[in-house]
Amino acid sequence: MTSRLAPFHTLEIRDLSVRAGGREILSGIHADIRCGEVTALIGPNGAGKTTLLLAILGLVPYAGEIRFCRAEEHGKGTPRIGYVPQRIDLDRNAPMTVLDFYALSSQRFPVFLGRSRKSRADAEAALNRGGSGHLIDRPLGKLSGGELQRVLLALALRDNPDILLLDEPVSGVDASGEELFCDFLDQIHRESRFSLLLVSHDLSVVTRHADRVICLNRSIVCQGATTEVLTPETLCAMYGSGAHLFSHGPSDGHGHLHGEKNE
Repeated sequence: MTSRLAPFHTLEIRDLSVRAGGREILSGIHADIRCGEVTALIGPNGAGKTTLLLAILGLVPYAGEIRFCRAEEHGKGTPRIGYVPQRIDLDRNAPMTVLDFYALSSQRFPVFLGRSRKSRADAEAALNRGGSGHLIDRPLGKLSGGELQRVLLALALRDNPDILLLDEPVSGVDASGEELFCDFLDQIHRESRFSLLLVSHDLSVVTRHADRVICLNRSIVCQGATTEVLTPETLCAMYGSGAHLFSHGPSDGHGHLHGEKNE
């Protein structure tokens, strides 16, 4: 969790609604993502969390307003946005390496004609930043869940984004991989001043890393500082009676929250 409390808002969302297939997915969303802070977006399955990220990216139509307000130290113009999806569809038997994957978005000629020296240099720099340089020639389909998420994160950070959107970045990753990923993310966030919007069902990750929390269930249930928002009453309202407080490991001394949605 960062201690920076900047007075700027990097992202302002006003009265945002999204409809698809004749039904309302999001309604009356009013929220701020503060400059330099980690904001967690939580809610049950089907609450519209991924849809909100896609609206911010301009990938789904919406009503309302999304305003990007760049802090003075970030300069002027449209902010750069990095995005790590919850999953990517790929053929795990395809002969595509991590370098090929990077080159798809960084060079002008097709990858099957070869990779440029600049593509390799850029990929090495991005991966080395996250301690994953050794993966550059590995087949993409052979990576573990944690390795793939670190590759996707390194790609999202390549252009030094002002805003980073992460959709369930540790979903399907084992406990040790989750710790490595979160430690790396903390390190990068301390070094940079990007605003981070994190979707997560793992509330222990939220309590350890987020400055603020937005509770979403098609509309805003509540939002505010993490320690003030994540109360047993809020969790019960969001997830049902299965939400409870527990200790995340015997040595850290912190109480963490875990949510389960009753189906």
